[in-house]
Amino acid sequence: MKTASLLFTVFTFTGLLLASASSQAHSARATLDAAGNKASFTALARVTCSDDGSGPPALLSARVRDNSPPVAGLIINLQLLKGTQALSISDTVSGNADYSDSLQLAGGAGVYTVLLNKTAAGARNFDIEWHCLTATGDHTGTDIIVDQFK
Repeated sequence: MKTASLLFTVFTFTGLLLASASSQAHSARATLDAAGNKASFTALARVTCSDDGSGPPALLSARVRDNSPPVAGLIINLQLLKGTQALSISDTVSGNADYSDSLQLAGGAGVYTVLLNKTAAGARNFDIEWHCLTATGDHTGTDIIVDQFK
């Protein structure tokens, strides 16, 4: 397994804070609908999984944590899509320190679509983690581009 660097790079891109170590830590913290109250607020990103020398990617793994105080009927959803495959999960307990279970979409190398949305009007502060992994669970090339945050 490749060892993670202790040096972190932090990017701010359209309101989404992306922090990543050179080989292992991929996470972001942001607020869906920080400036308004739209139920339709959605984040859209593309994660590219590639062989960075650690081996060919087998899957994208991701999970989400809703850091906001609980509000009845207002939760965060995470969807992963690639080709004709799609998976979805929600963090059903807001404000605790726990992430949702991890989604693992086995789509091999290439571009995965990642969507985050909420179920009702109101701001939601969240963390997301994502990793491209080989068939043996080693971390491999993982890059992200945020396309929409509105």
